[in-house]
Amino acid sequence: MREFTLSRKPFTADKIRHNRPKPGLKAQHLSCIDALIKLAKAQVKGNKELMPIRYIEPVAPNSAEGLVARVYPQIKREFGALVEPFTLHSPSPELLAGAWSACRESLLVGTVRRDIKEAVAATVSRINRCSYCVDAHTIMLNATSARNSADAIIHHRDDKIQDPAVRSIVEWAAATRSPGAKVLLSPPFSQNDAPEIIGTAVFFHYVNRMASVLLSETPLPSNHPLLKGFFKRTAGWFFSRAIHRPKPLGASLELLPTTELPVDLAWTKTSPNIAGAFARFAAVVDRAGRDFIPEDLRNCVKKHVLAWDGKDPGLGRHWVEEALNGFDEKSKDIGRLVLLTALAPYQVDKGVVNAFTTHFIEDDRLLGALAWGSFTAARRVGAWLRTS
Repeated sequence: MREFTLSRKPFTADKIRHNRPKPGLKAQHLSCIDALIKLAKAQVKGNKELMPIRYIEPVAPNSAEGLVARVYPQIKREFGALVEPFTLHSPSPELLAGAWSACRESLLVGTVRRDIKEAVAATVSRINRCSYCVDAHTIMLNATSARNSADAIIHHRDDKIQDPAVRSIVEWAAATRSPGAKVLLSPPFSQNDAPEIIGTAVFFHYVNRMASVLLSETPLPSNHPLLKGFFKRTAGWFFSRAIHRPKPLGASLELLPTTELPVDLAWTKTSPNIAGAFARFAAVVDRAGRDFIPEDLRNCVKKHVLAWDGKDPGLGRHWVEEALNGFDEKSKDIGRLVLLTALAPYQVDKGVVNAFTTHFIEDDRLLGALAWGSFTAARRVGAWLRTS
């Protein structure tokens, strides 16, 4: 297995421990294979336990066609690797292109320092309790040489951040689920910088929800505290070259057709590339929702998201059942997944997903429901962050 991983040659393993009293892989074997998957960014088929992405099967790079085949090389070249928060979108090529474009044009390019925007990404991920994204973007902070900022964000010691610009932006990002907070009313950035910084925050309020449902706790081979530091430094070195590679504005916009900017995304207007990216992303997410989520159910979810104050609703689900009272069982199964994803993604479990997939077995339908719920909540956050 090691030799195949190093040579990156595909292989098949069957009849594992076939003659043992209890054949098949045990927990320790799964852990070792999972480490190899993460280190090599390998694709695995035939055992959902080994999938780095839960519930859906992403498009493998050597199987990519059409739009996916156009997006994957951009991600690999400019982000540094085909990482799971992007590839999880691949069953729906337009969602993949839209998510990549929104992230690229706000986080990866522009005039705002990359470490400042990575600090926003990591801090938003922290308040959303998305441990996968916290690890991923403190790795990227290490890649920008901002190790002090990364360590402070991980350990909730924001006052220990040495760079005053990063410290003030972390305070702002930590308040993005607190509408009306003083720091949101007087943000630590200019009107010119607002689209990049708000765009980064809004995108991570979206992708944190997707990752919480579909990904594991960490992108690293091990979650052990004694090993994570080493793996993070190694990964930071790996991604540093892509971070410093020149990237032109707007290069992702050609992936999707031009469309009108929704009114609630007006905070993007002073940056044509970010406005174009978010308009395209909003269009494909809205289309994914309209395809199979009934209008009255979409309106119900929007009503509850509009009333949301940024706080976690807690561990109970009575509020979900009350919201869906009066809908038929199919709509309840759809609505439960969408509403939990929007407001309590940590509550989306196998039972919620399985109830949805009794009605829709296609990966792109599950992805569309998750994306619509996630972006509906993220757009609500964006409305709190507008600077004018």
